[in-house]
Amino acid sequence: QVHLVESGGGSVQAGGSLSISCVASGYTLSNICLGWFRRAPGKEREGVAIIYSGMNSESNRRYAEAVKGRFTISQGNATNAVYLQMNNLKPEDIGTYYCAAAPGLCRWVRWSDAAYYSYWGQGTQVTVSS
Repeated sequence: QVHLVESGGGSVQAGGSLSISCVASGYTLSNICLGWFRRAPGKEREGVAIIYSGMNSESNRRYAEAVKGRFTISQGNATNAVYLQMNNLKPEDIGTYYCAAAPGLCRWVRWSDAAYYSYWGQGTQVTVSS
């Protein structure tokens, strides 16, 4: 069983930055796919970024086109944590951000398919004012 707890959401003006965190418990820092999803008001949940825990390199990360170059997903070296650094935030980034985990390798094709992820956090709210 994997338990995920997000933190760090908040409100920021357009162009600003936020960092959100997800602390995981119930697993070891190996062979697990960790990701961030978001749900905007009135819209379906969408994938934002994923990282494979086994290798903390760019080749083991994926980003949605809408956030490439602005968001960075990373994993804590000594903690069971995954982070999402969000820069140059836009009003379209508004939503509830969820941490997700899937034991094993990341599925690089169709990585944003939420059904692949077995574990979810409770979500943290991000608001961007224009």
